[in-house]
Amino acid sequence: MIVDRVAITLLLGIFGVLVLLRIPITFCLAISAIVTGLYLNVPLEAIVKVMADGVMNFSLLAIPFFIIMGEIMNEGGISRRIVNLANLFVGRLPGGLALVNVLDSMFFGGISGSAVADVSSLGSIVIPMMKKQGYDEEFAVGLTVCSACQGIIIPPSHNMIIYAFAVGTASQLAGGSLMVLSVGKLFLGGYLPGILMGLTMLVISLIIAIKRRYPRGEGYTLKEAFHILWDGFLAMCTALIVVGGVVIGVFTATEAAAFAVIYAFIITFFVYREVSLLRFGKILYSSLKTLAIVMSLIAAASVFGHLLSRLQVPRLTTEWLLSITDNYYLLLLLVNIMLLILGCIMDMAPLILICTPILYPVLVLKMGMDPVHFGIMLIMNLSIGLCTPPVGAALFVGSAVGKIPIERAARGCFPFYISMLITLFLVTYFPPITMSLPNLLMPGK
Repeated sequence: MIVDRVAITLLLGIFGVLVLLRIPITFCLAISAIVTGLYLNVPLEAIVKVMADGVMNFSLLAIPFFIIMGEIMNEGGISRRIVNLANLFVGRLPGGLALVNVLDSMFFGGISGSAVADVSSLGSIVIPMMKKQGYDEEFAVGLTVCSACQGIIIPPSHNMIIYAFAVGTASQLAGGSLMVLSVGKLFLGGYLPGILMGLTMLVISLIIAIKRRYPRGEGYTLKEAFHILWDGFLAMCTALIVVGGVVIGVFTATEAAAFAVIYAFIITFFVYREVSLLRFGKILYSSLKTLAIVMSLIAAASVFGHLLSRLQVPRLTTEWLLSITDNYYLLLLLVNIMLLILGCIMDMAPLILICTPILYPVLVLKMGMDPVHFGIMLIMNLSIGLCTPPVGAALFVGSAVGKIPIERAARGCFPFYISMLITLFLVTYFPPITMSLPNLLMPGK
């Protein structure tokens, strides 16, 4: 079959130039796809139809529910309760507030599934507290930014839904039957890697805290501890509903997300009652803006992926990587390096949609890697990109919240980059870290 190298150059070249010009990624994908499609004499109506078909997928219905749930929880005073809950467990240790920072991100990640939401909500509480207790600004901001990336890996996460959708698309573009990836297995696969990342950060934070003699936190009375546990448990039930319902088989991912929205609405407006119902309109408006960005991105990525397949880019990529080496472990190293570099210059969601159709045939279809393992490795790589310059969204938000220059914030992240890379290496080369829970709790699904 003849490869149209001019069309490939147009598609990837225009996309690359627009990215360098800092054009929004949705427009980069759409414009490069439209120009290439016109070059290939593809009718504009057909291009639009592919974009529309890309978002007409039932599995994507979970995304708006996850977004609304996160917005409700962010408005409802959950952040303060999560900080108190983490403080109850580790606050009395040396550098207790630093350890609280890591632990509250592990808790909050299971609710919001968003690193940026974590930094903006928890960071606005914890960073000023750390500064007041004498912690270095760079350390406080760097720890907040890097620990927030656990929120991408610890479920539920709408990025996992996007990956599951991308796997279905990739399996079809590769010429096979539609691959329906279990979202429940994907959720379970994220737990141990996310917890492992948190533990490595806890260890590094404790070492730095002891070395710099950061203070311990204050204790709680038994009555205060019980109240904190109850409030924290109510918040954590949101994640239990989503993940537990999907794993047990009571809900689909979409149904679980919808039920979690109802639960979040009830505890926010009728149990905690820290915000007025009048704020619900603002919550819906904010959710709609986020949803519009996500769905337009998926639509643009769908036609971009369609052209990648038509131009045989996944096959060419497979042949190119295998021409370098056919050693599975070296391939994993090459793919990790590539994803880490891409994560530094592009956001997570578009990279999931672009990289999955390209790398899925190499690692999953050719080398036999489990798609759940591949997905967690992919998402973990790209989550590191959220806290690395030049375009790390979490890093920019952390810099703004901490009121320090981006360069200082990046320096504060450096010790935790090491812990994240160690975790990434372990997850990549030791599949049981990812696959133990899915194989144990959802065998054969």
